[in-house]
Amino acid sequence: MPTSEMSLRLLDGRQSAALAGEMQALHAEVYSAPPFRHEVDADGFARRWRVQCRQPGFALAEARHGGYLVGFAAGMPLRPSTSWWRELTSPLPDTITTEHPGRTFALTDLLVRAAWRRQGIGRDLHDAILAGRAEERATLTIDPAAAPALAALQRWGWQKAARARNPRPGEPALDVLIRPLLAAG
Repeated sequence: MPTSEMSLRLLDGRQSAALAGEMQALHAEVYSAPPFRHEVDADGFARRWRVQCRQPGFALAEARHGGYLVGFAAGMPLRPSTSWWRELTSPLPDTITTEHPGRTFALTDLLVRAAWRRQGIGRDLHDAILAGRAEERATLTIDPAAAPALAALQRWGWQKAARARNPRPGEPALDVLIRPLLAAG
């Protein structure tokens, strides 16, 4: 697929809120397939999306081929009162878990349709959403069973910092990854 046919666009929370249905459909498609194969909670995603889109600094990078949504990355800065670090299976030092404005950007979603993977789209979305961020670092959680995605993230400079309990009852723990951001420092 020629790169010129793919468009990447960065949107803010207000613009992203209008795309909730499209993002929800792609989320359901990705998470209902291996390695995840869990029942997709569409209402839960819709609620999470509405809340996240209203957060200061929320960003969405979308990839489209023509008008067709191929993938997206979304995230937002963590607030000092964040619950991000509360579900760790082992405690981390306060030097890692204490947040202040401008410290951490949480990459909450990075999804690419199965037929479009292994073409550099995930990397393009990743780079687009993190480019120029003012935060010192970024964090994300990932299911360790998503081995190809985890390997890609490690190649892109992410390192495992901890394990966290999965918010989905009965699901395995998630890896918490951290990566310094280039704009910081």
